[in-house]
Amino acid sequence: MRLIVRVRNTSLYPLPTYQTPGASGVDLYANLPTPYTLQPGERRLVPTGLYLEIPPGWEAQIRPRSGLALHHGITLLNAPGTIDADYRGEIQVLLINLGQEPFTIEPGMRIAQMVFCSIAQAQWEIVSALSPSDRGEAGFGHTGT
Repeated sequence: MRLIVRVRNTSLYPLPTYQTPGASGVDLYANLPTPYTLQPGERRLVPTGLYLEIPPGWEAQIRPRSGLALHHGITLLNAPGTIDADYRGEIQVLLINLGQEPFTIEPGMRIAQMVFCSIAQAQWEIVSALSPSDRGEAGFGHTGT
């Protein structure tokens, strides 16, 4: 299946690319004029300079980069972030520093990844009972810890 996304790029950096042939996400770059230091516990909306037109039936998910999370405690506050097909504004990434040290976001730094996913919209139907299943109403921890 081929997904065609129209892009307007006002970033100083190249369009996102897949880093390896098997990668599911593309890296997003911080489109900042100067470095910004994110203090422990601080959150900041970081611009990417990307504007997308995603076809109906698709979304883009913004996810943390595992290396930034592991080594520096930098992650997304609303992971995964959802970019709906009808959104036309700039893609921005809501970063938070959960680490114990200040972290400097450099212009052009890879700050998050974006994955495209097909979606379905639910059609609601009110019923008096749900069909049975082996699991039933067993919830949190029902398979053990």
